[in-house]
Amino acid sequence: MLKGLFVLVLLQLLGATASALWLPMLPGPIIGLMLLLVGLMFRGSVPEPLQQAAAVLLKYLPLLLMIHAAGIMTSYELLLGELGVVMAALLASLLVTIPVCGWLLQFLARRMGAMDK
Repeated sequence: MLKGLFVLVLLQLLGATASALWLPMLPGPIIGLMLLLVGLMFRGSVPEPLQQAAAVLLKYLPLLLMIHAAGIMTSYELLLGELGVVMAALLASLLVTIPVCGWLLQFLARRMGAMDK
């Protein structure tokens, strides 16, 4: 498990370095996750130490949402002032997401059906 945590921290560090040097518009952790995705795609599977480290970290994922909840609770006046914009953004994302998910489901169902034959 320690090896898996080391890999995750190393990729985040590489992402932060790449962000600071070449891609300041992207956060370092996002670049690190993209590096992890590319590495796992080339490897074809997830190594056991990485699986163990991810399982441990996933248990604590809800704790990351507490920061946002506290921000909403302390800044609710600002949120209420921008309620129209927030509702419009939520409605627009809903109107885009539902058809895209439906199309993706149909595409994948057809693809799986073609693979079964």
